[in-house]
Amino acid sequence: MTLTWHWPWAALAAVLVAAALVTLIVVFSRRPQSSEAVFSLDDDLNTEHASRLFRQWRALGRLAAGLLALALLLAVALVARPSQVDAGAERASSRDIVLCLDVSGSTLPYDREVIDTYRELVGHFQGERIGLSIFNSTSRTVFPLTDDYDLVSKQLAAASKALRGVESQDDIDKMSDSDYQKIADWLDGTQNRKDATSLIGDGVVSCAAMLPGFAYGESSSATAERRRAASIVLATDNVVSGKPTYSLTEALDLARQASITVDGLYSGPKSSENDQTTTDMKSAIESHGGVFLTQSNGRSVNELVRDIESRRDTANENQAKASMVDAPGLWTLVLVLVLMVWIACVWRLRR
Repeated sequence: MTLTWHWPWAALAAVLVAAALVTLIVVFSRRPQSSEAVFSLDDDLNTEHASRLFRQWRALGRLAAGLLALALLLAVALVARPSQVDAGAERASSRDIVLCLDVSGSTLPYDREVIDTYRELVGHFQGERIGLSIFNSTSRTVFPLTDDYDLVSKQLAAASKALRGVESQDDIDKMSDSDYQKIADWLDGTQNRKDATSLIGDGVVSCAAMLPGFAYGESSSATAERRRAASIVLATDNVVSGKPTYSLTEALDLARQASITVDGLYSGPKSSENDQTTTDMKSAIESHGGVFLTQSNGRSVNELVRDIESRRDTANENQAKASMVDAPGLWTLVLVLVLMVWIACVWRLRR
């Protein structure tokens, strides 16, 4: 990274002030010459011991003066604010992620794996904001976009705990009343329409509405420039039952108008990966610039989520704007060390 000076004019001003101060000190420290006899220590310094001590004193004095001058130069350099270009700093806080999970009965077994993977990934986030929305016939925001990773971790842990053991209808039938109630409480608000489940297009629109600048596809150029990179991770099996307000394609169109990328994660049995609904989902996601992944070739949901994250991280790095950050670390360390040595020299001189 190239070192630059953020305030070079401040360094010039500091040099001028320092030069003026040194000049004033020199002028006012001069003593007027006197015609009276001046006592000389030459006779007392003729001894070997006294001469050695005097040479040490003079050498320490010169070293202290040099160190003080060096400290002054370092202070001037710090005033100029040494900086460097850091492309990573911009990328670290430039992305919003919404986890958009279909919580219909056929996808619940896979939702817990998605949630658990993000529980691990959150520990490596630096500035990304993350939100979670779940949907069936209607949607519920579990938590909005936030970079409070303690809150995110607690919410994801609670969701994972609520979904523990939900792998089949038999598991649900064998659940205790308390465990079943925990799941029912977590899913509350996602089944408010009769005779309709897994309304995927409506779910995507609700997730997109969590992102700044969406406004149902109406996004001004000013808002688009201000908004961070936005993406939705949609986990569903694309099996719709009922009449949605938005189809998946219509929802993806609205998201694309607002510069929101939607990645698809097939959350269903492997035996249905070649069904028409899965093929349609793949075509819709990829035609709108998203990544679509399934569990083919033995890959787990965990691996699929990490694949999506790694691809989005790469895209963010390629699109990142470089930012200027202060880099005073080494300069400050050297200044402290110089002052410590100078203090030691002054202490020795006083002895």
